[in-house]
Amino acid sequence: MTEKPSLDGNEDSTWLGEGQSETQLATVLDPDEAETNGEDRPAWDSKIQYVLAQVGFSVGLGNVWRFPYLCHQNGGGAFMLLYVFLLLVVGVPLFFMELAAGQSIRQGSIGVWKHISPKLAGIGYSSCIVCFYVALYYNVIIAWSLFYMGNSFQYPLPWTQCPIDVTTNYTVKECASSSPTSYFWFRRALNITNSIDDSGGFNYIMTGCLLAAWAIVSLAMIKGIKSSAKVMYFSSVFPYVVLFIFLIRGLMLDGAMEGVTYMFYPRLEIWGSVQVWRQAATQVFFALGLGYGSVIAYSSYNPVHNNCHRDALMVSCINFMTSVLASLVVFVVLGFRSKNIALRCVAKNLGLLSAMSSHGSDQHWWPWFNMTDPSSVSITDYSEWYQHYSSMVGPNITDCSLEKEMNEGVEGTGLAFIAFTEVMALFPASPFWSTLFFLMLLNLGLSTMFGTMQGILTPLMDNFSFLGRHRTLLTVASCILGFLIGLLFTQRSGNYFVTMFDDYSATLPLVIVVVFETISVSWVYGTDRFLDDIEVMLKWRPPVLYKYLWKYVCLLAMIGLLAASFLRVVFKRPTYTSWNQNTASEMTLEYPGWSLVMIVMLIVFATLPVPIGYIHSMLKNRMAPDSEDLNDQEMHRELYTKCSSTDQLETNSHQLPCEEDVARPRSTFLPMGNEHYRLLSQQEEEEDEEQDTGL
Repeated sequence: MTEKPSLDGNEDSTWLGEGQSETQLATVLDPDEAETNGEDRPAWDSKIQYVLAQVGFSVGLGNVWRFPYLCHQNGGGAFMLLYVFLLLVVGVPLFFMELAAGQSIRQGSIGVWKHISPKLAGIGYSSCIVCFYVALYYNVIIAWSLFYMGNSFQYPLPWTQCPIDVTTNYTVKECASSSPTSYFWFRRALNITNSIDDSGGFNYIMTGCLLAAWAIVSLAMIKGIKSSAKVMYFSSVFPYVVLFIFLIRGLMLDGAMEGVTYMFYPRLEIWGSVQVWRQAATQVFFALGLGYGSVIAYSSYNPVHNNCHRDALMVSCINFMTSVLASLVVFVVLGFRSKNIALRCVAKNLGLLSAMSSHGSDQHWWPWFNMTDPSSVSITDYSEWYQHYSSMVGPNITDCSLEKEMNEGVEGTGLAFIAFTEVMALFPASPFWSTLFFLMLLNLGLSTMFGTMQGILTPLMDNFSFLGRHRTLLTVASCILGFLIGLLFTQRSGNYFVTMFDDYSATLPLVIVVVFETISVSWVYGTDRFLDDIEVMLKWRPPVLYKYLWKYVCLLAMIGLLAASFLRVVFKRPTYTSWNQNTASEMTLEYPGWSLVMIVMLIVFATLPVPIGYIHSMLKNRMAPDSEDLNDQEMHRELYTKCSSTDQLETNSHQLPCEEDVARPRSTFLPMGNEHYRLLSQQEEEEDEEQDTGL
């Protein structure tokens, strides 16, 4: 059997894919040659930088205000067990897959999937579009945090009491009918309209805050990972410091343990609900940041032999433990808030009962506890009495339920900007706690925002040499464009558009992206080949269990989640929660027709690159004059027989390949022991694009 010649720039180039990564080309160059032929790819200064970046991206606002709500609403401890199960069998394998693909190919999401097959390049473009959607509304939440943090430097806090109407000299009716914190959020911060149909003009204060938010992101990312990584040291670590401080302070509050009990009390019957499984899978999916391309982008700056398997397990574990920590903080604080509200309710009702007794009321249903001292009456005793005699006491006497109060204002912006602000107003030195809390939200949002923007910028710079040479200009231009489009969210109706984007712009497109990612690795490239490449990279082979998880379990789980999400959008008319100024209460409204069209367009625009990329590649192959020869070579490329692991791991010693590989050349993800990377020039990319044809 003749020896297989070493690769050069021309020979055997026909089996290299259109999306050929720079790492494959770098394998034929020695370090000095690689350095002279192109600029080195940026890299993390240390492993701790990389871990903080991945943790900062995956741990976001959803861990603080979405996971606790789902856990409480869907069975407490039982939901947590279900979440851990789905995290292990679906989340970790898919997270590991993205880490390994990005680290081995050393490109962003566009280059990774284009490398596997030119027909799949559209997956990366879809990821970029969804990242841009998320960046648009996520920075609005950062702007809200800036606004509240700025208002925290005053005593008393501006949301502690209702303002006085100067025309009537009475408390503003809208505030009196709701609460000071609700009024400040809906009227002072958002100045919100009654529905999405009424734009109401711009909120100029919030527009300024949004400009400041985009300026912070632009300055932090202007030098790529070299600048954003330094910011990560603070933005990724500081939220944990604040969470532990709040946990210690919260455990000292009256009602803290009641809050923890309500959260973790297990209700195993929820495992029979399809809706709960869908919500748990969706939370796993979004908690790890799958499909955005940010995980791929961050890992592409790693050394080849970094242990990405350990990283996948570590980041997933940190993410889950952060969710648990945040849930503890949320529910000890909400337990304190709810108990205060319930005790005030008991005192109010006992006052009404005392007034009735002064008129000679003495019935058999009269309470057995001491009504003259409301502080001595427990919520449990009052609720027990009310359950027995509620039909006899009249409509003025109400129930005081701790659980009812726990359920209100516990999700999303209602938790952060209404419930928590109300609690912090009760703390001694309330401005300090308020500033600390919103600084934590600001850092949580920024660390996720950096990863989201990296999921846009890295693929574009890797695949378009002009953009790669003008990183600063691309970063600044992207932030300016984001701010201009983000003006949609600084209208008085902007909060309704934030809800729309959060609920619909990312869910379906991202699930579709991950379904195609899984198909690409499992069925197009092949799990055996992928595991072989990982074995070369890690110098040990991951368990064969991953093969079956990727091919069957993860794929079926994502298709099931896609079907459930699609059916929910189709059969349940989309709704949003509006604030009615006249009634000073929230109302659920259906989106008008033009809003539904906008939702559909957002979803279609984000998913359209996938079929367009496939059709473009097919047409390009048909127009190629030597397509028949290329198809024959593609068939040989699929006839793959693995060498022994010893052969693979000793590639640095220029050992001869096994006999099967001589007859059947194989495309690999990996550079063989070369730590020097360079970006492909546009000309090289175009030459490669002419030579690959199939999946």
